[in-house]
Amino acid sequence: MNTDKQYTRELMEHLLAFNTPDEMEQALRALLTPAEFSEVTKRLQIFKLLGQGMPQRQIAETLGVGIATVTRGSRALKAE
Repeated sequence: MNTDKQYTRELMEHLLAFNTPDEMEQALRALLTPAEFSEVTKRLQIFKLLGQGMPQRQIAETLGVGIATVTRGSRALKAE
């Protein structure tokens, strides 16, 4: 029986098999709903903007997300 760790590894191997950003985008759009895809892209931007030192409230306004979403992203970065 597969474990979550095995599923994660299979996902990473699947995504690493793509050679171009366009192929990767197509694969991600096939795996995720449009809402999930949008959420993942915004989360990446949250990480990027936090790394640049932008205030959390400004990030929330810029990306059109709630402050709780930005705070969750900040906590995730601190946990790494």
